[in-house]
Amino acid sequence: MRRIGTMIAAGGLLLATACGGGGGGGAQPGGASKAESLSVGFVAEPANLDFTATEGAAIPQALLVNVYEGLVKLDQEGKIVPLLAEKWEISEDRKTYTFTLRKGVTFTSGAPFTADDVVFSLDRVKSDWKLKIKAQLDVIDKVEKQGDTTAVVTLKQPSNGFLYAMATRLGAMFSRTGVADLANKPVGTGPYQLGGWKRGDSIQLTANGKYWGTKPAIAGVTLKYFKDATAMNNALLTGGIDVISSVQAPESLEQFSDPNRFQTVEGTTNGEVVLSLNNGRPPFNDKKVRQAVRHAIDHKALLDTAWAGRGELIGSMVPPTDPWYEDRTGDYPHDVNKAKQLLGGKTYNVKMRIPNLPYAVAGAQVVKSQLAQVGITADIEPLEFPARWLDVVFKQGDYDLSIINHVEPRDIGIFADKSYYFRYDNPEFGKLLADADKGTEQEQTDKLRQAAKLLSDDAAADWLFLFPNLIVAKKDVTGLPKNAIAESFDFTGLAKQ
Repeated sequence: MRRIGTMIAAGGLLLATACGGGGGGGAQPGGASKAESLSVGFVAEPANLDFTATEGAAIPQALLVNVYEGLVKLDQEGKIVPLLAEKWEISEDRKTYTFTLRKGVTFTSGAPFTADDVVFSLDRVKSDWKLKIKAQLDVIDKVEKQGDTTAVVTLKQPSNGFLYAMATRLGAMFSRTGVADLANKPVGTGPYQLGGWKRGDSIQLTANGKYWGTKPAIAGVTLKYFKDATAMNNALLTGGIDVISSVQAPESLEQFSDPNRFQTVEGTTNGEVVLSLNNGRPPFNDKKVRQAVRHAIDHKALLDTAWAGRGELIGSMVPPTDPWYEDRTGDYPHDVNKAKQLLGGKTYNVKMRIPNLPYAVAGAQVVKSQLAQVGITADIEPLEFPARWLDVVFKQGDYDLSIINHVEPRDIGIFADKSYYFRYDNPEFGKLLADADKGTEQEQTDKLRQAAKLLSDDAAADWLFLFPNLIVAKKDVTGLPKNAIAESFDFTGLAKQ
């Protein structure tokens, strides 16, 4: 069996809040005793539960791996490991993947999981999914069953990105009889099922008694959603929740410093906090103006001010966990005079439309102040997230500047779609991605490094910092993920001492 590397594809998209974002509390789900239940705090509640038709990270964060499973998944190191497929084989020409499925797997509806569901789920990506990321599986030529426990996927051409894409929401397996109301009634094979949803407050997940694998130690999980960091912090301090999934006010960590009560986990994510520039309209359709913005931003000062120094400066759309990462933070050193020179003495007034999320609000204030020093006046307009931001900025492209945490794994490919909200259009970039996907692993690494450099040279956006995985929890919670490099918050490893 050959080992295949990664995913990059034109049109892959992902936006959203931080990998954690929001929060738990409320009634214990499913009648579970306290020892069997856990409440986790998040921000940015899902608008609905259908991640095949609705943008944003909040839905797969809650449901992927927990309720829905794929043939494969990513582990904590970002490696592709078996899930519903016990194993897979790749043909010598790298175009045929033969998946051997686990036996005895059922959906929560009671329907058996078979190769027919693999064919149904992957065909449905092309026919029914509404998201642009579905283009990542356009490389599939056909999907066939060979008996109930063998599924064969044939690609149009070799693809380094296919198997990695299968570890994201795109690879989620759906029941042929379970897609009638995905927005409200998810039907999966995972260790949990939907127990209830109190809109505006919380989602309850309860243990799936028919689960094929190891039963989770926690029988009931409540995802409690908070609109502000202070409320979420107070909920942990007062025992209303057990875990803050992603700290939204790093400067507040001091109040959780008692090791007899709390623990802090700090690791990395895939989340690039992007200062988005609208390449499709003035003034940012001018490369020099975009480059001026990059020189105007003092990234270390921004990170220290907006996010208490937590996180990492990267300078590109590639996080350090990817094999083709290069430190590009030196491409545009903070240089006010250089920025003014690029602007040629001109001044601009621009709209900075941001999601009303803590990192974006804090970052926008610093960006506004720094841009003002070079002659760019930014009017900040917070938009309710997800609905308003997705409509105005993401769908309509009605903005000049924005700030959003792009959390999808290996998502550099979003810049290859000129209709994507960046409105970036450079055919050379798209060719580099295509060559990377079909080439050898070394060619893939080389081409993607070139692609990241091209994005930086073009100043297609500015990359403020890599969002940290920063979790605070009660002392007795175990199994917290150090790194958040997949789309889901995996509850299956959590337990209480």
